[in-house]
Amino acid sequence: MNVLRVCMFLLASLCANVVAQTPEPPEIAAKAYLLIDVTAAQVLAQRQADTPVEPASLTKLMTAYLVFDALRAKKISLQQTFSVSETAWKMPGSRMFIDPKMQVPVEDLIKGMIVQSGNDATMALAEGVGGTSQHFVAMMNAQAKALGMNATTYKNPEGLTEPGHTTTARDLSILATRLMQDFPSYVGYYAIQKYRYPGTPAANDTNRNLLLFRDPTVDGLKTGHTDAAGYCLVATAKRDFPNLKGRRLLAIVLGASSENARAEEAQKLLNWGYTAYDGIKLFEANQAVVTPMVWKGQADTVALGRPQAIVVAVPQGQAARLKTQVVRPDPLFAPLQLNQSVATLKVFMDQAPLTEVPLLALQPVQEAGWIGRTWDSLRLWVR
Repeated sequence: MNVLRVCMFLLASLCANVVAQTPEPPEIAAKAYLLIDVTAAQVLAQRQADTPVEPASLTKLMTAYLVFDALRAKKISLQQTFSVSETAWKMPGSRMFIDPKMQVPVEDLIKGMIVQSGNDATMALAEGVGGTSQHFVAMMNAQAKALGMNATTYKNPEGLTEPGHTTTARDLSILATRLMQDFPSYVGYYAIQKYRYPGTPAANDTNRNLLLFRDPTVDGLKTGHTDAAGYCLVATAKRDFPNLKGRRLLAIVLGASSENARAEEAQKLLNWGYTAYDGIKLFEANQAVVTPMVWKGQADTVALGRPQAIVVAVPQGQAARLKTQVVRPDPLFAPLQLNQSVATLKVFMDQAPLTEVPLLALQPVQEAGWIGRTWDSLRLWVR
C-alpha cells in the first residue's frame, strides 16, 4: 500500500510539473480562438477550437485556395479577364463595385476579394473558375475534405450567412497553413493595405485587417463579419530571432465584439506566443537526423530528415529539458522513394511528449539486384 501511495504521489507530481511548464494564455474576448506555431506545427493555445461556427468572409480563404490552384495548374492566368454576371454585380455586403459592363483581370478580382473582401469579386472568380457558383461550391467542399477539414461545409463562395455553412477554428488553421505553404508566390496579396479597381468608387478601398497597419510583422490573412458570426480574424505574423529567422505564428479569433476587438485579441495572442514560447531549431533543412542501414538496396544507408528545418516550440527558457527519440522500422528495406515517410522523431519535455515529426528519406534508394537481395537475406537470417 505504501509503495502504491508513493507511485501515485510521483505520478501526480509529474503531471503537476508538466502543467506548470505550460504557459497560461491571456484572456481572449472571443467565442473561440486558436494560436498555432506554423514553423513548429504546434498548437500553443486554444479555446472552443472544434466548435462549429459561421466563417463569414473567412470563407474566401478557400475560394482563394482554389483560384491559386487554378493559376498554378495554368487553367487560368493573372492577366486573363472574367466577365461580371448579374449575380456577381448584385451581390450584397462588401463589394469592389464592378459591373456587367466590365471585363476584369483575374489579378484585380483577387485583390478585390482579398483587400476589399468583395463579394462581387468573389462570385466573379467562382463563376470564372468553376463555370457556375454551384459547381465551385462543390469544388470547395471536395478540397476541404482533401485537406482534412472534416468539420467544414460550404454553401457559397463568399461567406454570407446560409444554413449549414459552417467551419471550426481548427479547420481554418488547416486551410490557412496550407494556403501559405502551397502558394507562397500568391499569399503576398494578403499584405496589401489599400486597393481600388480603376473606374470604381473609393469607398471600401482599405484592408479591414487592422494589424497590417499596426504591426509590421503581420502579413495576412483575412477578416470576416456577419451578425451571426461576429467579428473574425485569421492573422499571421513572421518574426526573426537570433537563433531562428522567419518564425511564423497564426492566430485565429472568432466571434469578437468589434473590428478593433478582433485585432486587439489577435495581436495579444501573437505577442504572447512569441514571448511565452521559444522556437528551437533541432535540425537544419535536409540535415540527417539519423542514417540507418538499408537492406536489399543499392545503397547501404539512407539519410532521414526533413526538406525544411525541424523546429519545436517550448516554454521560454526550457530548451535544455528537450529530449528526442527516433522510432523507425528495423530492419529497413529498399526500395525507398525520395521524401517517403520512413520514421518518426519524437520530442519530449523531460518525460512528457511534446510533439512528433515524420522523418523522410532525403534520397531515394533503389532495390538491389537479385544477388544483392539474396545476400542480404542470408545476412538477415544469420543476424
